[in-house]
Amino acid sequence: MKTETPGVQLVAITAENAGQRIDNFLRTQLKGVPKSMIYRILRKGEVRVNKKRVKPEYKLEAGDEVRIPPVRVAEREEQNLSPKLSKVASLANAILYEDESILVLNKPSGTAVHGGSGLSFGVIEALRALRPEARFLELVHRLDRDTSGVLLVAKKRSALRSLHEQLREKGMQKDYLALVRGNWPSHLKVVQAPLLKNILQSGERVVRVSSEGKPSETRFKVEERFAFATLVKASPVTGRTHQIRVHTLHAGHPIAFDDRYGERDFDRQLADTGLSRLFLHAAALTFTHPQSGETLRLEAPLDNALKQCLAALRQHKA
Repeated sequence: MKTETPGVQLVAITAENAGQRIDNFLRTQLKGVPKSMIYRILRKGEVRVNKKRVKPEYKLEAGDEVRIPPVRVAEREEQNLSPKLSKVASLANAILYEDESILVLNKPSGTAVHGGSGLSFGVIEALRALRPEARFLELVHRLDRDTSGVLLVAKKRSALRSLHEQLREKGMQKDYLALVRGNWPSHLKVVQAPLLKNILQSGERVVRVSSEGKPSETRFKVEERFAFATLVKASPVTGRTHQIRVHTLHAGHPIAFDDRYGERDFDRQLADTGLSRLFLHAAALTFTHPQSGETLRLEAPLDNALKQCLAALRQHKA
């Protein structure tokens, strides 16, 4: 296995990176280096800020000079990604919008947004493989692995801070399309039900409605009705794990092909449509551009599987 030993780097901290923890900063500078190694070189004092030792929680300031030592990095990343190269390449074609601050993708269903939980590969790892020259690429928010649609990535730390603030202040609107069981009542425009997240021994996350949970709200609008299903627009006001999936189930209308919260009988009814994936799609995202201040609304088209499902249902409308 080849290794490389780059020379010592001296990095001047600009306002862009000010406020960032040194351990997180090193992770962006030393891509592919295990976290354990980053903490080791910090502990041993091999990393210096203004020629002094610092702790991992040290927050960088504009004007700081960071000494980054040579680090031997096993070139494993290319090997890890090689079986996934077709997925990486397909992500290049999924980019909906890009400028110097942000990148927006139409994430395919079945691809995790990041590695972890037994997965070595996700959208963010693929983007970093596509853009090895990029100094900064971070997810602004997440989508469940089987949910497709608009995914926002920051290309600058200042953009990430601005967009996270919009999320906290509920200044970002997310609109999803979901195919749910039965006839969704027109008067049911809001579901407010507190959600509690449980992590099973397997590491799987399961969410349920509970008075002990966090306040959660989703707004709904009927888009199209079919014989035994309804296409709804779901706009979450809060951003809890699996929120739309659990709120639709709580309302008595689970989403098609939801392997965790769905209903097998409903899925069987949809067999003729050819659908075999969760019908939940992040269709649009509206937010303020972190640099220009203009309002952007970015829309992601449905994939072929979802389009074919709707086309088949329209042929059998009541």
